[in-house]
Amino acid sequence: MAVWVVYALLAAVFAACVTLFAKIGLSGVDPVVATTIRAGVMTLLLVGVCLAAGKRADASIDRAAILWISASRVAGALSWLFYFLALRDGSAAAVAALDRTSIVFILLGSAAFLAERLTIRSAAGAALVVLGAVLLTYKSG
Repeated sequence: MAVWVVYALLAAVFAACVTLFAKIGLSGVDPVVATTIRAGVMTLLLVGVCLAAGKRADASIDRAAILWISASRVAGALSWLFYFLALRDGSAAAVAALDRTSIVFILLGSAAFLAERLTIRSAAGAALVVLGAVLLTYKSG
């Protein structure tokens, strides 16, 4: 198994933990405050990992990379803010299912901006993700 697959599966496991822990922690806590606490803890943890691994800010990183990485962080912060707002009122499974529809937006964006191929197979997979999200969020009668 390729190492990136292991990393991706670990990311999925920890993403599930994020949702479960956040849903429990949001009881009586404002989602904006919760998101801020999450960001602070993440920063401290990752600075610690960076220091422990002997990494440092590399002055050779070009401005374009810094700009795009920063834009990614802003998008991530907004994603988590809205995620926590949704999680406050919605069920954990439904919120997570709708959040995972981001794969559809990634697929379309990667075809439009990264010149990655949109195939029948990838479109079918995206359609199944949307169907799964609908099934997990639809409340009958």
